[in-house]
Amino acid sequence: MTTATHHSSAKKPPLLTRALRRTMRGLPPARHDVAHEPGLVVPAADGSPLLTDHYFPLADGDFPTLLIRSPYGRGFPWAPMYGVLFAEQGFHVVLQSCRGTGGSGGEFALWQHEAADGLATVAWLREQPWFRGALGTIGASYLGYVQWALALEPPPELRAMVVHVGLHDLYGYFYPGGAFALENTLTSTMGLTSQHRGTRHLLRASLRLRRHLPKIARTLPLGETYVPGLGGRVPFLEEAMAHPDRQDAHWQGVDAGVAAERLTVPTSLITGWYDVGLDQTLQQYGRLRRAGCDAALLVGPWTHHSALQQGWPEVFAESLGWLRAHLCDDPSGLRGTRARVHVGGRRTWQDLPDWPPATTDRHWHLDGDGDGDGILHTRPPEHPWAPVSFRYDPADPTPSLGGPVLSGKAGSQDNTALEARDDVLTFTTAPLAEPLDVLGPVRAELRVRTDTGHADVFARLCDVDPGGRSANICDGVLRLRPDGAADPGGSAPAAVTVAMSSTAHRFPAGHRIRLQVSGGAHPRFARHTGTGEPPATATRVRPAEVSLHHPSRLVLPVADETAGETADEPYAGAAPER
Repeated sequence: MTTATHHSSAKKPPLLTRALRRTMRGLPPARHDVAHEPGLVVPAADGSPLLTDHYFPLADGDFPTLLIRSPYGRGFPWAPMYGVLFAEQGFHVVLQSCRGTGGSGGEFALWQHEAADGLATVAWLREQPWFRGALGTIGASYLGYVQWALALEPPPELRAMVVHVGLHDLYGYFYPGGAFALENTLTSTMGLTSQHRGTRHLLRASLRLRRHLPKIARTLPLGETYVPGLGGRVPFLEEAMAHPDRQDAHWQGVDAGVAAERLTVPTSLITGWYDVGLDQTLQQYGRLRRAGCDAALLVGPWTHHSALQQGWPEVFAESLGWLRAHLCDDPSGLRGTRARVHVGGRRTWQDLPDWPPATTDRHWHLDGDGDGDGILHTRPPEHPWAPVSFRYDPADPTPSLGGPVLSGKAGSQDNTALEARDDVLTFTTAPLAEPLDVLGPVRAELRVRTDTGHADVFARLCDVDPGGRSANICDGVLRLRPDGAADPGGSAPAAVTVAMSSTAHRFPAGHRIRLQVSGGAHPRFARHTGTGEPPATATRVRPAEVSLHHPSRLVLPVADETAGETADEPYAGAAPER
């Protein structure tokens, strides 16, 4: 053991930070008192000053270091959640504002500087007398993106990563399935431009966006109408809207998740079934496993925000166990399996040897010949059914409801009223004779035709209980474009696959499985104008007739009997959102 370095500028953490820490329940007791060095200046890759706070235990010993880099400021929630909590448990915690945010110098540019600035910060750490060469990273959302950026060229000191509800591909965040994620993009942009200025500024900005969002969502062109909602122009948002094609040079280097294809740093990934980063987290896990990297996965019944609120006791315990194992040589907090997921419909955790587990794809075939609503059959219909269609009108777009969004209305909701709309098709099974466990990625393999060649297809899996309540489980969107032989506007329907994200869900006996198909979910996704114009400059709208044709099917990964074991304890947090 060595004597703790005395920091002449150290003081107690701010009073508000300590008060917020005391409100957190269900956490292990503190091992150490905590001190705080605020406002340290770390040179960025180009010399710009990056303001940095240092939290550390008031004790003798060699403690590992955690690095958190944030564009959202260094105060709430990161100071109590990461700074104080992990310093209490025996870590130096370095919490830094990304360039151009939170008082740091330089200009914030979405994703471009994170790799170089992260390496520059590690170079600064090497010069600190308290740094002992054992480094971990942790953080949520964009704080996860900066971890992947650092991992592109991981410094030798990096021994562990913990990514909470994180992203690695910002194009995929802006354009999931090719459709512009309007509501989530505006909300996260508001946070990026406002939160680092303080809680009051963030609250005002949030209220302003909420007030303007209905008009923004229904007025063209988006490149102009968004401005009042965000209080001014935002260059990185305008650039994203102006470049809807992933192959555009603007997006070169945006996918930091390629780091996972060659990473050897042990990495823990934590997400929720209604998290906006779920799909990217599962992609990260798959890349890490294929690379042979030590990785762990936890998926709870959470949204992007509730994972760090109601789910925080589980998230913190998982994170602390991982960091102690790989930075302190203490594996006592690790669980025995790589993957742990919460199973909706039975409200229990399931431990699995890997993700996705061993499953069998089971097909439910669409039949449009039902009396009113369509039917899902386990066998192909004996005869082809006549096409069924709906009219998608951008002037009255199909509304969004629940799902992986950043608003308070995220998660599972009752879809009954939505499914009564004329522009939503439904296909439903008979009541199940026995429970059915779905574990893994869900997809819809559809044959689609549109009269314009331009449309979105939104597909959603729902669980319909005996009382008729239809609860959304997972969903996905696909933007259709004229494309030669696969032209959805041609004389023959185009075969398309709509990836509907992933789930772990039990459909109980007596429940029914339902597939929704519609032309969008507004304002979660910007309405398809029907003209093929870019989202930033489109000024015209054109309705589209969208028809589904035989054969089409829903594909569900159904659990094999040996897929895993259910954990003994039920979910102990707040009521799950599913």
